[in-house]
Amino acid sequence: MKIFAISVLAAVLAIVGILYFWQTRQQTEKPLLIESKKSDMAQPPLRYLNYSKANLEKNTGKRVLFFYASWCPTCRPADSDFRTNADKIPADLTLIRVNYNDPETDQEEKDLAKKYEATYQHTYVQIDEKGGVVTKWNGGQLDKLLTEVK
Repeated sequence: MKIFAISVLAAVLAIVGILYFWQTRQQTEKPLLIESKKSDMAQPPLRYLNYSKANLEKNTGKRVLFFYASWCPTCRPADSDFRTNADKIPADLTLIRVNYNDPETDQEEKDLAKKYEATYQHTYVQIDEKGGVVTKWNGGQLDKLLTEVK
């Protein structure tokens, strides 16, 4: 009886481990964010962008940097919420996803984190036209973004 119980427990733990690994692997695959590109056709401005120096410089008005890590359990749902609801981000606001302390993070992104004192992932920093900090907060998805932006 004891051997049977141990065997069942081992099987359940193995199944849970496989499901967890499968779900984590799917969630950490590189998300497909729309990159800002010029086109002959008039398109509405993109409101949720991957970080690039060009994306940061060409977007004026309200800009929020979202320091994101692919391994972060709170960043992934926020990223999904922003991609799903990008049309609900106000037209005068650009949200820029900056990789933070993960395999995709480049030196420019590390420098931004240092400049804006983003000490951990899931940090948001609203900046003005000159790059100065307007406000800063941690955590949240679209609803919190909309309430925190000044």
